[in-house]
Amino acid sequence: MSVYDFEVKQTDGNEKSLSDYQGKVLLIVNTATGCGFTPQYEGLQNLYDQYKGNGFEILDFPCNQFGNQAPGTDVEVAGFCQLKYHTTFQTFAKIDVNGENEDPLYSYLKSAQGGLLNKAIKWNFTKFLVDREGNVVKRYASQTKPEDIAKDIEVQL
Repeated sequence: MSVYDFEVKQTDGNEKSLSDYQGKVLLIVNTATGCGFTPQYEGLQNLYDQYKGNGFEILDFPCNQFGNQAPGTDVEVAGFCQLKYHTTFQTFAKIDVNGENEDPLYSYLKSAQGGLLNKAIKWNFTKFLVDREGNVVKRYASQTKPEDIAKDIEVQL
């Protein structure tokens, strides 16, 4: 099993297969528009600008589970990111990353390597680096700045 086996909902409500990203290095992030870590969108966009030409994609999954910090509709959240932080990477529909309504993708991400990955997502902007074969290679805490992930991305590219 790999991330390519999952389908996720886009902001327009349509399903998208993650197999569309096969062969790319992915950074999967649960985000929020009203969080203390929200300025990380700028760093994420910088990473995307720097590496997208080499087969790198960022998959943005807004999540309203932590302090209701992702209010609004899916379209409003995506619009906020594009207007305020000029994001050009894919923003998907809001999801739950923990609990009974947890998205299956996040169940997989958290369990992919066992050990610490089985732990619940603690907050917004937890990041997962996925290699070109769809395997989770690293998990980063919310506090990890996007620029601190650059070297790990380069290794995968």
